[in-house]
Amino acid sequence: MMSASNASEPHLAPVKFSRLSRRGVLLGLSGLQLVMAGIGAASLILGLYAGEVVIAFPVVGICAVFAFVGVGGRKLIEWAPIGARWLWRSAGGQLIYRRRIVKPRPAGTLALPGDAARLRQWLDPETGAVMIHDPHAATLTAVTFVSHPAFVLLDPAEQERRVVSWGRVLATACRSGRIASVQVMERTLPDSGRGLAQWWDSHGNHDSTWASTTYAELIERAGPAGEQHASTISISLDMKVAGRASRAAGGGMKGAATVLRQEMTTLLAALRSADLSPSGWLGPGDLALILRSAYDPAVAGALERHGDLGRNLATAGPVAVTESWGSLRSDSAHHCVLWISEWPRSLVFPGFLAPLLLSSGIRRTFTLLYTPIRTDRAARDIRKKKTEYISDAAQRQRIGQIEDAQQSAEYQDVLQQEADLTAGHGVLRCTGLVAVSANDPDELERGVAAIEQAAIQASCETRRLWGQQAQGFVVAALPLGRSV
Repeated sequence: MMSASNASEPHLAPVKFSRLSRRGVLLGLSGLQLVMAGIGAASLILGLYAGEVVIAFPVVGICAVFAFVGVGGRKLIEWAPIGARWLWRSAGGQLIYRRRIVKPRPAGTLALPGDAARLRQWLDPETGAVMIHDPHAATLTAVTFVSHPAFVLLDPAEQERRVVSWGRVLATACRSGRIASVQVMERTLPDSGRGLAQWWDSHGNHDSTWASTTYAELIERAGPAGEQHASTISISLDMKVAGRASRAAGGGMKGAATVLRQEMTTLLAALRSADLSPSGWLGPGDLALILRSAYDPAVAGALERHGDLGRNLATAGPVAVTESWGSLRSDSAHHCVLWISEWPRSLVFPGFLAPLLLSSGIRRTFTLLYTPIRTDRAARDIRKKKTEYISDAAQRQRIGQIEDAQQSAEYQDVLQQEADLTAGHGVLRCTGLVAVSANDPDELERGVAAIEQAAIQASCETRRLWGQQAQGFVVAALPLGRSV
């Protein structure tokens, strides 16, 4: 019999994630699959009318293979847009980026490759924070450093309290209605030894003795051998949704910055109430150091130790980038981006990502991209999904197709989302990405294999972004709030 003291002890509540929806346009088939099925059926009908059915068999077979044979988690026809875009970029020479040293960038732009070259910087005079403007996506982004204690070392009661507090932070972003995305990024880098050096400068005995000299040399050599974890949170303002408030605040970038400042203040208050310690919004120098370290990890420690060196945001991008089908090469490192295609399907506790986040000896960046969905839009999407699931079930029953467990589980997830929305909770779309970096291709493959095994221990499934490494790296490794 359980005692009263044990019954009153708080405990961690397990959580469950919704499954990745694989619902298609009709009977579980996507639009491209239906196109291939239609081409095959039309060829067969024409062959019957022409009396040459045998000629139509190769076309029907090819359409069936493209529509129903899967490779790498996708059907062959679903690889067509990715392959076509890859060939287009390859023919246009867009897979190779080289910075033009003699040709300066336009004022206010970032020296980043690919579609990230359109980003602009705006320095807020009131907070001193740098805001990143994406003119195509109409977003304005600010970034802050966040420090926090090790979650796995806390007692269950404190862990539960922090989980609830973090839920309130995300709920704040949902209720705003003007937030395009919230990005949480945690990265590992070689420790620069700056903390040890600062301690030695403040507390060390700086004389010319053998012990003092030896101790100073030991600190200088041992510092870069360590590993540090840094966390940032990026908040992106949807400038289209906030257009009226921006015009009321003066219009243009100045008005948008005023609206974003309001959201920044709200977010800081929510973070502090969740016992997180934001260290202020990043200025141009701090953001430049993050961007440069992402593309060139070998110089990260040196840049952090040498004050203002490398803190010019206009030149903080890579010198050279070469993209291949399954990886990315930039300056001193090779990179590979993995997408978390499936979150845990069974009940897990909030610390389930510990094997992935605490993996040592691997330079990686873990990113969670939250996209808040407005309440009216979320309700409309849920009603649409319910209608489609019910109509697909009726169609399968009419043609005698068996209802499988996965479709039933996805429908139950939709009903659970509807119940949570009715109870007043917000709806967020969560995207997880992991960018792995290494010095050479062999080390990169070993690091990717280790991260995949760590994800399996965390009850997650990962998928390599074939043909999308450059775009995925900007989203996964840079705190710019880019969408996928």
